[in-house]
Order: sequence, then C-alpha cells, then structure tokens
Amino acid sequence: MRYTISGKQIDVGEALSTHVETELGETLGKYSQRPTDATVTFSKDAYEYLCDAVVHLSTGLTVQARAHANEIYAAFDGCKEKMDKQLRRYKRRLKDHQKDRSEPVEFGAAGMYVLTADEDDWETHDDGIQPIIIAEMESRVPTLSVGDAVMQMELAGTPLLVFRNEKHGGVNVVHRRDDGNVGWIDPRGTGNVQ
Repeated sequence: MRYTISGKQIDVGEALSTHVETELGETLGKYSQRPTDATVTFSKDAYEYLCDAVVHLSTGLTVQARAHANEIYAAFDGCKEKMDKQLRRYKRRLKDHQKDRSEPVEFGAAGMYVLTADEDDWETHDDGIQPIIIAEMESRVPTLSVGDAVMQMELAGTPLLVFRNEKHGGVNVVHRRDDGNVGWIDPRGTGNVQ
C-alpha cells in the first residue's frame, strides 16, 4: 500500500510517519485485505491539530475520516478510531462486495461547479439571473447499487453521494436526512407529481 503523509504548515517527522503507517496498516488489515493507497494530512487550527485520512480500496470504494485534538498523535488516533468504527460497521458487506464484484467500481466523469453564494454577485442575462461560477472541477461518479452507495456515503463521511445506479444506469442520489435517516432520489419514471 502507498502512503502519503504530509502536513500543512507543520513538519511531519519520521516518528509520526512510522506511527501512522503501522497503526493504519493494522486497522485496514483487519477489515480490508486490498487497500491501494492512503493519504493522511495533518494541519493546525488555532490550538488544535487536525488529521484527515482518505483510504482508497481496490474495489473503488473510499474510506474517509477526520479528527482533531490538542496533540498531533491524539488527532491521528481519533481519526484512526473513526475509520475503524466505519470499517467495523461494514466489514461483512465490504468482504461480500469484494467477492461479488469481479472488477473495480466504474467511474464516469462529471463536471462539478462551485457557485457564488452571494446573490448580489449574480449576473443578469436575457433568460434570467444566473449565479457566477467561481470554480470548475472534475468529479467522478461511481456506478453502484443503492446499498453500496449508502455504504460509500457513510464510509466517506459525506452528507450525500451522486451515483449511477448499476441496475438501470440512471443517475441517483443518496443523502443523509435531517431526521437521521437516509434518503434516496431516483428520478427514473417518476412522471408528473401534482
């Protein structure tokens, strides 16, 4: 497995890098036999250290965790514990996912845009008021089952996931609702709602 361990405006020493590789390797070894690479980034926010970890599995799934603490090792340990909890929750499904899928998850390319939030900055056109695009990026849209999409959303720690439904090829969304449940949007064949 490839490790990328870095710090934003802080020096990550050899001891911390070795600690991260050993501990993260142990945690991932319990749940997933085939991680491909891990990126761990440390930063400092006022008096706290932040640790962000992203691990890509060979199946195409991604596991993400973030933690903060007063000490850098404690921040990493908190991040590792979150990742451990996520992987433990999905251990059986991750192993089943690897057996059922003969090839890694397919990804399609999609444009992703960041729009200005301030309505005063929006442009006026003949067809109406349009927000200004302040960033354009490339995004990847995975082809997954609904169950795998929910698992990926929770492993990544994101509030929503856009994916292509592997049953019918349509674009779907799963999202975390305010009531704690997961919502699933499947626009295929919805017809007119009155």
